[in-house]
Amino acid sequence: MGTPNFAVPALQALIEAGHEPVCVYTQPPRPSGRGRKLLESPVLKFSKHRSLATATPISLKDRDVIQELLGRTVDVIVVAAYGLILPIEIIQPPSAQCINIHASLLPRWRGAAPIQRAIMEGDQTTGITIMRMAEGLDSGPIITKKEVTIGSDDSGTLHNRLAALGADMIVKCLQQLTEGTLSEKPQPAEGITYAHRLNSNDEPIDWRRSASELLLQIRALSPKPGASFHQSGQRWKVLSADASNSLTEGIPGQVIDNHLTVACGKGTLRPRIIQRPGKKPMTTNEVLRGTPVPIGTVLS
Repeated sequence: MGTPNFAVPALQALIEAGHEPVCVYTQPPRPSGRGRKLLESPVLKFSKHRSLATATPISLKDRDVIQELLGRTVDVIVVAAYGLILPIEIIQPPSAQCINIHASLLPRWRGAAPIQRAIMEGDQTTGITIMRMAEGLDSGPIITKKEVTIGSDDSGTLHNRLAALGADMIVKCLQQLTEGTLSEKPQPAEGITYAHRLNSNDEPIDWRRSASELLLQIRALSPKPGASFHQSGQRWKVLSADASNSLTEGIPGQVIDNHLTVACGKGTLRPRIIQRPGKKPMTTNEVLRGTPVPIGTVLS
């Protein structure tokens, strides 16, 4: 059970390790883009390419969907960023274990956006937790977890590292399950945080904040959906930037040089990669050659 790119390496690794998927569950195609064309999930595309049996229910609340799933003869259900709530009948069936690949070091960052929230909050480390699913949100017992250093990653590069790590770990977990050596322990009651789903309120750049805080926001939202500001009536996304704690006399949001360095509540921020509406990402110098932003401009 999985939907986005994060889930594809795990599915591929399980197949290459000799496991046979009885069925791949993924979210149905969704309208996307200006033409609202139906877009298949990365997992669905992969499954079709491999000629795997697939199911794309809109919800798992329908009794017929639940009964169909429970009627399949399976040894284990592997879940990776599926995006639908699993009812208790599926999480705790008598015939199969339900194991989840989660992109954080639980109990920190339970929920929908653990990669982005870890970066946004300035965490130095994160990782993958393999857990047995329980009724509460990402609250089940931990089978194993592995830590990685975040470093200068944005959410795109960290996503790819964690997806590869999760694929490696789930193969080893299923080997232990086969051998009867798989163990687990309850999550600690301390250190629980929630990675709430991203929304449009996360995207605007508030220049009154410190440059270091804004840099975390930019990294967390790059490459998608992108932290942004408005200039000349357009929404400009900042996908990469440099931050400095140097003092400046400019007011927050004010451009202080010809390289689009912007004064912040504390320090300065210089965007490196910008994406304008309908355009590909470009370096700031490339953008400024076509659309100069004069010194003294105050960005909204």
